[in-house]
Amino acid sequence: MTEIQVEKNEEEELPIPHVWRPIFKNIVKAFVNKDYHLSLGVNNVNPVSDKTAEQIQEYIEDYGEELIDLSEETWDTSVYICYGSYWNVLIDLFTKNEGLSDLVLNAEVREIDNNYVVYVNLVYVP
Repeated sequence: MTEIQVEKNEEEELPIPHVWRPIFKNIVKAFVNKDYHLSLGVNNVNPVSDKTAEQIQEYIEDYGEELIDLSEETWDTSVYICYGSYWNVLIDLFTKNEGLSDLVLNAEVREIDNNYVVYVNLVYVP
């Protein structure tokens, strides 16, 4: 499989680049462990505000299914698109009973000092 690179394509959604995948796996792993603030820290991820952490917790709890770690299948359907100075990302989430769920993680990725930094926006059902 060819490694997927980051592109600044503002015309179409593209699959998640390989360089970002470990970051998103770590974010979701924290959510699985009910660490919605990412209080233990995740490399290359901006701190999550109290308001955002509460919203994520509420949406996941209201959804009523147990969130699980990202599987390789996640990358088949998760996408990003470039919006000028950042990339908008939608990561499909999985639950224990459903597998692929209706929940998505929305985040922004920005390039800062030659690093990709993720800003978690919310978890929701589109």
